[in-house]
Amino acid sequence: MKKNKISKNWINRQRKDIYVRKSKIEGYRSRAVYKLEEINQKFKIFHSGASVLDLGAAPGSWSQYILKNYKNIKLASIDLKKFDEIKNAYQIEGDFTDDIYKKKILNFFKEKIDIVLSDMAVNTTGNKNLDSIQTSELCLDAMRFSKEVLKKDGVFVSKIFIGSTFNEIIEESKKIFRKNKVFKPPASRKESKESFIISSMLR
Repeated sequence: MKKNKISKNWINRQRKDIYVRKSKIEGYRSRAVYKLEEINQKFKIFHSGASVLDLGAAPGSWSQYILKNYKNIKLASIDLKKFDEIKNAYQIEGDFTDDIYKKKILNFFKEKIDIVLSDMAVNTTGNKNLDSIQTSELCLDAMRFSKEVLKKDGVFVSKIFIGSTFNEIIEESKKIFRKNKVFKPPASRKESKESFIISSMLR
């Protein structure tokens, strides 16, 4: 009974959500695209000719946004889940923390990257503190990988949850990058603890 109620509430919320409706009209695969759009409007991350790595890319709306709005983009999208093909994206199904897939990423770009994005989050367990900790670990993994692959003036953008590991992420980012900002896009639901860290200029 409880499960059915939760499912019904989720469906009702989706119907009322202006970002869900907008994504369907504009042909994007999820409402998450507008979080990236708002981050980009504020921090001016993207430019034509950029090389971009999209971690945790499924279902692909972030990759869609970049390729739709900027020219001559070299983009690799990776996720554990298989997702529908995106024209002009190099798609990888696998775990980016695994050396096999890191090698695939490096072989594709063949040089340092301009932008690394991560919208990764673990599947929710119902335990918000545990979910926050596990998602934070993904952020730290992505951040450390970015240190290896980004250009000196490259940009790293990642989902984070405000919780017990927030300070650890901020401290780690300060060790790796000279500039760090935390931003909660308007498209991120008010009740969510989700924010994004935008970091640039490797030390």
